[in-house]
Amino acid sequence: MTNLNQIPPNLPVPLDDGLADHLIGMKLPSLSLLATNGTRIDLSQVQRHFVLYCYPRTGTPNTQLPEGWDQIPGARGCTPQSCAYRDHYQEIKALGAEVFGLSTQTTEYQKEMVGRLHLPFPVLSDEQFEFQRALNLPTFDVAGMTLLKRLTMIISDGVVVAVHYPVFPSDSDSAWVIKELQG
Repeated sequence: MTNLNQIPPNLPVPLDDGLADHLIGMKLPSLSLLATNGTRIDLSQVQRHFVLYCYPRTGTPNTQLPEGWDQIPGARGCTPQSCAYRDHYQEIKALGAEVFGLSTQTTEYQKEMVGRLHLPFPVLSDEQFEFQRALNLPTFDVAGMTLLKRLTMIISDGVVVAVHYPVFPSDSDSAWVIKELQG
C-alpha cells in the first residue's frame, strides 16, 4: 500500500505553465466556503495576512491513489504538504498570518484528513469549484476528477500579494511561506 506521508523519489517536476501569473493583485471574490471546523468562511472578509494553500486531493489510508498519480507532475504530496503546515503553524502564526487549506474534496472527506493529521487550522471545500472559477485557478483531470493544481497564495486584506506556483516538492511550501512573510 502507498505511504501517503512520504514523497517518493524521482517524481516528475511540474513546470511553470503561466496559469497562475494573473493572481498577484487579484481581489478575492465574496464566497462562503464550508470549513472543516463547521463554519463557513468568506476569505474576502479576512482582515489580516493569511496563507491559502491549494492542493489536488489527499489520499486516505488503505486506498489506492488514482492510476498514474505519481506520473502527474505536482500531483503527489498533499499529505506531506499539510503536515509541513501543521509542523510550522506556530511559526507562521507568530509572523502574523493564519493558514487555510483548500481542495475540491467534500468537507466530510477533508474532516477525516484534518483529524488523522491533527491539523490546527481549517481546510475549506471548493467542491462546487466556485472559488476555482472566480480566480481561474489552474486544474488538471485524472480518473474522471477535475482537481486543483498545487499552488499557494499569501493574501492581505482580501488581495493576493504573493503566489508560489508550481509548488515542488510539496513539503517545501511552508518554508517558502515563512521566507515570504519574513521578507
